Amino acid sequence: MKTTKSLLQTGALALSLLATSVMAKVSSDEAAQLGATLTPIGAEKAGNADGSIPEWTGGLPTTAGAVDSKGFLADPFADEKPLFTITAENAEQYKDKLSAGQLAMFKRYPQTYKIPVYKTHRSVAVPSAIYAAAKTSALNTEGVDGGNGLKGFNDSRYYAFPMPKSGIEVVWNHTTRYRGGNVKRLVTRVQPQTNGAFSMIQLEDEISYPGELADQDKSKADNILFYFIQRVTAPSRLAGNVLLIHETIDQVKEPRLAWLYNAGQRRVRRAPQVAYDGPATAADGLATADNFDMYNGAPDRYTWELVGKKEMYIPYNSYKLDSPNLKYADILKAGHINQDLARYELHRVWEVVAKLKPNERHIYATRRMYFDEDSWQLALVDHYDGRGALWRVGEGHAQQYYHKQVPGYTAEALYDVVAGRYSVLGLKNEEKHSIEFGAAASASRYTPAALRQAGVR
Repeated sequence: MKTTKSLLQTGALALSLLATSVMAKVSSDEAAQLGATLTPIGAEKAGNADGSIPEWTGGLPTTAGAVDSKGFLADPFADEKPLFTITAENAEQYKDKLSAGQLAMFKRYPQTYKIPVYKTHRSVAVPSAIYAAAKTSALNTEGVDGGNGLKGFNDSRYYAFPMPKSGIEVVWNHTTRYRGGNVKRLVTRVQPQTNGAFSMIQLEDEISYPGELADQDKSKADNILFYFIQRVTAPSRLAGNVLLIHETIDQVKEPRLAWLYNAGQRRVRRAPQVAYDGPATAADGLATADNFDMYNGAPDRYTWELVGKKEMYIPYNSYKLDSPNLKYADILKAGHINQDLARYELHRVWEVVAKLKPNERHIYATRRMYFDEDSWQLALVDHYDGRGALWRVGEGHAQQYYHKQVPGYTAEALYDVVAGRYSVLGLKNEEKHSIEFGAAASASRYTPAALRQAGVR
């Protein structure tokens, strides 16, 4: 097999030239590679040349481990020890497989930041119906309006471009990836002070899809990707505030629709600021609206260069970090999370560089993004300011929710290497239950009129 490096060298230039081109569906001959030489959602099935990345053989089975009474998963790799640990002292030795952001973290926190590297497991699996949907996407989905929207996508709704030929197509795969159907979760957001002191923000999140809502008027949902509700439950000063989003597919043609219910005022207001670099909910100014999910929203303010594929050490199989036996104080430390609880593995990633277009505005002038090839989730993002200086470093700690065949995040960390603070979204170790996949939901819940009821304290 050719190495990933050779694949990158031969194809990177051509791919980058396609970054702003019209996106098109693939031929039936090309689509036949899905499930053959490629996984059903588009990753290289084969391992790498030296075997440090193994062949994909179907991912973790649904019986990979026990599920406790609260829905937390047993770690199927609990007996494994790190192969080695990267520290500030030896980071130079591994820099070809690290991001600029990870190297910056070693410089900012030379005594405490570390990357424990474990054996690689290709854990990702999704239901067979989603594999079929990805192939339908490959055969039918096209980009419109310069990549801001999708045509021919409504019949599949997942993995818009499993065989991407441009940077924006890779981004669309992250945006349209399978998340487990309608989802409900109890999670936290926290921004520790420089000394590690913290107070928790507790949230209830819901995401639902038009096709998963029995009472959905399909004629009104052609441009709706999903509906989202986020309710603050603690602390008391914020409890009852609710955010509602109708996430549109083409956000230039039809901008994201967002409303906020303020519990103190008992008023519902439109919230156009919940987009791009508007402030993220309860993030103390340390994250933008489009930092949620590592990246989300309309892609129109950036150009998207597809650099190619490379092998990197990325957060993966983060079951230890998700353990219900941990307290939040075990995880949240000064400067960064407790890296002894993190797990990194060598995986192939798609590298995409987003650059702010002339005359457009965003606090991040450049984003260098690394997408896991097996799940299409963003694993790492380096954010640069208008002067070209590295500012914030994003790490998406991934796990396979194997009991439901859903790739997802354990936590999203965003480190400000200038301020020395960070924001973490998604920790649920001390919550009363884990994520609920396939939840029942009604379209009537996702209306501005329903917000007041959702926000009752």
